[in-house]
Amino acid sequence: MKTYAGIPEENASLENSKVVLVTVPYDGTSTWGKGADKGPELFLDASENMELYDIETGTEPYLEGVYMAGEVSENSSPEAMTEAVYQKTKELLETDKLFTLFGGEHSVSIGSIRAVGEKFENLTVLQLDAHTDLRPEFHGSTSNHACAVFEANQKHNLVQVGIRSMDAEENQYLPEGRVFFAHEIANNENWVNDVLEKVSGNVYITIDLDAFDPSIAPSTGTPEPGGLKWYPTLELLRKVFEKCNVVAFDIVELMDSAYSKPSAFLAAKLYYKMLAYYHINRD
Repeated sequence: MKTYAGIPEENASLENSKVVLVTVPYDGTSTWGKGADKGPELFLDASENMELYDIETGTEPYLEGVYMAGEVSENSSPEAMTEAVYQKTKELLETDKLFTLFGGEHSVSIGSIRAVGEKFENLTVLQLDAHTDLRPEFHGSTSNHACAVFEANQKHNLVQVGIRSMDAEENQYLPEGRVFFAHEIANNENWVNDVLEKVSGNVYITIDLDAFDPSIAPSTGTPEPGGLKWYPTLELLRKVFEKCNVVAFDIVELMDSAYSKPSAFLAAKLYYKMLAYYHINRD
């Protein structure tokens, strides 16, 4: 049996795991760089090749268990994929374990955020991303990757971090006072604490890997210059886990390319870091 990061089977069963992991290898609506459907495979391969001791926290998060809960393979339409992810998320939320998802393009988050929002009141959706993803619909679909957080913004407290690309029409949908543009972050030493002031209660974290600067994560669909760096981003995430009740998170937009290994390893380390932060604040 293949397990997350090659961990022992006793740490990979549903019964013994505090975390569930769903993969969604979907790349149906991306418009430039294609290959996000290979993201979960690249992520899992990189995870098997990293050390499982986290130096910063002095912990081994895998000991708390990670159950691989299967793949959502529905790809007949963006709407059908969204519904399939929604139903899978609802099912797994009944286990009362930390729900995690690895995509796939960013549209895969629509269904999971919808399900998490139905279960948890006062939900903050913390989005790390180069793009606003606030179009009501795009190319005839409300489940397009360009619409990834439109619904979340209508229903929940959306906080956007790392934004540096958007369409003029999205200005009307920006969550007022809760958008942290990359060019402003670059000149604000206190940006992490400023973001924390806007994040509270139950939290869903959605991370598009293009939030990071392409110098450290080149293999994404749209590698925008001027992105987030590794350690400041970890500082933000660590403090969010300390302050809030993180109930779910996803990582998306890892793309297959000639440069995929550095980005895949970053994604693997990022996921594992988030598990470390989650567990040290729950024990």
